[in-house]
Amino acid sequence: MNRYSEMVQESLYFIETHLYEDIGLEEVASRAGLSSYHYHRVFRKEVGMTVVDYIRNRRLSETSTILRSTNIGILDIAIGCGFESQEAFTRAFKKVYGLPPGRFRKLFNLKLFQGRSRGGELKMNHTSTVNGWVLSGSHPQNYEMGIDPTVVHQGKSSGYLKSVTPMDINEFATMMQQFKADKYIGKRMKFSGFVTTEKVEQFCSLWMRVDNNVQDVLQFDNMHDRPITGTQPWNQYHIVLDVPEDSAVISFGVILSGKGKVWLDSLRFEEVDRNTPVTHMENEYEMVDEPVNLSFEE
Repeated sequence: MNRYSEMVQESLYFIETHLYEDIGLEEVASRAGLSSYHYHRVFRKEVGMTVVDYIRNRRLSETSTILRSTNIGILDIAIGCGFESQEAFTRAFKKVYGLPPGRFRKLFNLKLFQGRSRGGELKMNHTSTVNGWVLSGSHPQNYEMGIDPTVVHQGKSSGYLKSVTPMDINEFATMMQQFKADKYIGKRMKFSGFVTTEKVEQFCSLWMRVDNNVQDVLQFDNMHDRPITGTQPWNQYHIVLDVPEDSAVISFGVILSGKGKVWLDSLRFEEVDRNTPVTHMENEYEMVDEPVNLSFEE
């Protein structure tokens, strides 16, 4: 991970844990040790929006959850989430969600959804589907994937993967998709997204893989050196891989090993320049010069 990516991850953690406090670009940049001008450019390149827009959108996402799951007054929600007035909150909310807060609450009241856990997810068993995504892994029957309209980073819902009945600590499942590599040959591609977790006992991570026609692995990273564990707030993670000339298939997703739950949202798959470091796992096996220990005495 490059220095700026790590810096932005630390900033996102700070923002998420101080979301309703009076913070802005100047304070976030100061904590990162950069000027506001420089940090604005770094953050926008890594996250795809400005610090101010990120904070506003995250607050709006939280207000959408509060609107759908409680009867708290709209003015109280607006003030509690850092807006100076109900009118300002309504304008900002309508711009993102296309509806004023009151109308949004009536249409998407979470009492309509059955079977809620931490959020109010729409449950799907291992035979169900989320559009474009597949549930796979060593024991997919012991995991569940679905859509959650209450634990949201931005927009109206997130995807989730959670353990249901894992029997062994080495069991895992992945919520993934595959597609042809043709359009990306010769490019350096970045898969990034926001992840939040709850009680992950082993690990979870984003992953990405590039294969050729005979399914040889050409490029691969599963964040083995930077796993996500425990309960963590929303933060951005990424993988950067080259797509060689003989590539045929690109796969990516999120993996969950053992017990726990992971939500993912605001995913991006985009080309980056050659100055962006790859995260490809290098083969750490060192080839010896000649056979050794043929009698098994050592």
